Amino acid sequence: MRRLRLVGFLSSVLLAAGAALTGAATAQAAQTAAAGGYVALGDSYSSGVGAGSYISSSGDCKRSTKAHPYLWAAANSPTTFDFTACSGARTGDVLSGQLGPLSASTGLVSISIGGNDAGFADVMTTCVLQSDSTCLSRIATAKAYVDSTLPGNLDSVYSAISGKAPNAHVVVIGYPRFYKLGTSCLGLSETKRKAINDASDHLNTAIAKRAADHGFTFGDVRTTFTGHELCSGSAWLHSVNWLNIGESYHPTAAGQSGGYLPVLNGAA
Repeated sequence: MRRLRLVGFLSSVLLAAGAALTGAATAQAAQTAAAGGYVALGDSYSSGVGAGSYISSSGDCKRSTKAHPYLWAAANSPTTFDFTACSGARTGDVLSGQLGPLSASTGLVSISIGGNDAGFADVMTTCVLQSDSTCLSRIATAKAYVDSTLPGNLDSVYSAISGKAPNAHVVVIGYPRFYKLGTSCLGLSETKRKAINDASDHLNTAIAKRAADHGFTFGDVRTTFTGHELCSGSAWLHSVNWLNIGESYHPTAAGQSGGYLPVLNGAA
């Protein structure tokens, strides 16, 4: 019995030490990234559409003080923080209008991009308003674009980031699955919900592959959003909002702080 208690005690000590070391390593990584400037690029999932508390000077880009880049900067105090992510941005918009703050002194870059290129808004509109078969057809078109055209667009963005910020650690953040399946839920059919989730997985796979090929870190938010999808009863995503259609299918403030920020913390 004494031996069992000793083994249990030692196991607890080792687990505590491991947790402390992991926490120290995470903190050290954050301090290293914060030692240089931080630039947050991307689309509405990075700007914080749906989270509220928008910065008035950001206009239609709708950058939020509750978005994960803003929260990370507030917690880690990088030497500089430039928040250029913008609602509706595609890869071409990043190239033409968001890369200005990047430099050799940039220590951390985060970016979510690709969903608008693939026609995310039109996919969701089609699936909400039209039949299962029309929804699935539109998703098939989006997947074909992700396979044929998106990789080259992502390569252009990632290469430009590396060229302008050669010393930066780059975190490419993906998109959540939108629906909890196998549960009763008003709105879209199970067929549509599953197809939308599959499309998100398809997009994330393509983005992760291009990120890895450029030596970037992929931040997968599907794990943190598990249990907080639409139809879960504890959603961190807005459903269709006919009064503010732009917020539909975007993370809430809780989705930014609970779903996105931990992933950026772990990858930064």
